Amino acid sequence: MAHPFSVIAKPIGPRCNIDCRYCYYLEKERLYPDTGRFRMADAVLSRFVADHLAAQEAAGLAEVVFLWQGGEPTILGIDFFRRVLELQAAAKAPGTVVRNALQTNGTLIDAEWAAFLAASGFLVGLSLDGPRAIHDRYRRDRAGRPTFEAARRGLDLLLAAGVETNILTAVHRGNVLRPREVYEFLTGLGCAFLQFIPIVERRGRDGGLCELPPPAGPADAEVTEWSVAPLAWGRFLCEIFDLWHRRDTGRISVQFFDVQLGLWAGGPAGLCVFAEDCGGCLALEHNGDLYACDHYVYPAFRLGNIMSEPLAAMAASPVQAAFGTAKSATLPAQCRGCRFRFACNGGCPKHRFARTADGEAGLNYLCEGFRKFFRHAGPRLSLMAGRLAAGLPPRPAAAGR
Repeated sequence: MAHPFSVIAKPIGPRCNIDCRYCYYLEKERLYPDTGRFRMADAVLSRFVADHLAAQEAAGLAEVVFLWQGGEPTILGIDFFRRVLELQAAAKAPGTVVRNALQTNGTLIDAEWAAFLAASGFLVGLSLDGPRAIHDRYRRDRAGRPTFEAARRGLDLLLAAGVETNILTAVHRGNVLRPREVYEFLTGLGCAFLQFIPIVERRGRDGGLCELPPPAGPADAEVTEWSVAPLAWGRFLCEIFDLWHRRDTGRISVQFFDVQLGLWAGGPAGLCVFAEDCGGCLALEHNGDLYACDHYVYPAFRLGNIMSEPLAAMAASPVQAAFGTAKSATLPAQCRGCRFRFACNGGCPKHRFARTADGEAGLNYLCEGFRKFFRHAGPRLSLMAGRLAAGLPPRPAAAGR
């Protein structure tokens, strides 16, 4: 039986209506210098929908998830996603359940969008970095204007319409030292699902962003000024964990903590970042080009194009398999002997550009922060995992109330 995989589809490519300073994807326009209009053609969309459904159904999945990102996918308009639903309904096998997830900056969400997303059962991830001043530090439009009000208005419309919504918060130099303020703000918005994503970007000698660690990327690339510092990232996680553990377990879902709880309970990683190997989450560009990963959209990691090669065949190719197993195969000795390896597995390969204590390459830049969090939260995660194994809620009902 074939193995399931996921695809982050980018039907608008890198095009976006705002210009976040830390965004790694906007510069992907360089890959397509002759493209004036980044919009997935209907032929490409049709092929993707059919191929993705067929591949997942062949892998035995009764539920197939489509992930739509960008750039900013709402630029495409509601009719584009109505067409998506039509194609999915026509291509799916009887009994297959199709889910759609859309990542957005929220600024273009209006009442019509909210009603459509609610009626169609979309899961929506909306980016919000914290209160107004924090959010607007890096998330501005192309004219330099702040975007907080538009994003907050979009969130309110989604929640009012009953759309299942996650808030995605990028953690960077502008908010990492203010964890309590950020968490209190986010948990007061009426959304019960939060994600915290550390921003780690490097700049090469040409001035462009370079995510790839050596040898694929330049050894002399410097971390950008907005990237989160490792120890600050660890302290951010610790302070928010304390708040969450004391009062919000069972009420607020924090993706990072949920994934870690599963790992401390002995389960598989619920997030590719912490899996032993990767390669199961690919990226599809607007023209049908398929890449090894959303963070490896570079020519060297292009697997092919779905208009000429089957999606499933590229996902299962030896090249992609080697990309995935390279994560564990290149793990430094310090990581292999670490007592927290099960909870980390070296983290995302794109961040493994630091050196271990004895000078070996391949250490995750955020290692110090992760280790601080594991030492701080590990005992409580173990207790929570034990309660879950016994069929109990992760925290006693009266605790923290």
